[in-house]
Amino acid sequence: MSEPLTTPGEGFHPHLHDTAGESPAPLRTRLHHIRADALDGDTAQTGGMRRFAAVSGNTVGSEKLWMGQTHVAPSTSSSDHHHGASETAIYVVSGHPEFVFLDDSGAQPEEVRLRTSPGDYIFVPPFVPHREENPDPAEEAVVVIARSTQEAIVVNVPQLYVLRPGQEA
Repeated sequence: MSEPLTTPGEGFHPHLHDTAGESPAPLRTRLHHIRADALDGDTAQTGGMRRFAAVSGNTVGSEKLWMGQTHVAPSTSSSDHHHGASETAIYVVSGHPEFVFLDDSGAQPEEVRLRTSPGDYIFVPPFVPHREENPDPAEEAVVVIARSTQEAIVVNVPQLYVLRPGQEA
């Protein structure tokens, strides 16, 4: 049978007790429970969005992964940005956010909009400039993000551009 649910304020490991006089186990030897009300808002930000870290080097000692939530307010567009060397996977929890980037597979570069719904996934390769938009005038869009780096790298750029093979910046 499983343990009872934990309550706020009990710490990461309420059912594991440290022996008096012994140092606690290192962060990377235990499981971590990050409650929804304990997400860390002190992370890299982009205008028009709010990011909250759940799993990061700061919160749990992760070395190769960052995971958290992003909230985009109604009728809002983020600034144009990319995530450096991070691969980014996005899961749409609520709302209908749109992900915008430039594609140059035709004669001229054109803006592409990926319109999403709850349950959809988006993959953002490293260094690809993009932005998130929430066209809904009433509902906030919420997504869960996982990145292949320890922290939420955000590089704000003045405008979208086509990423050329081998180009990083």
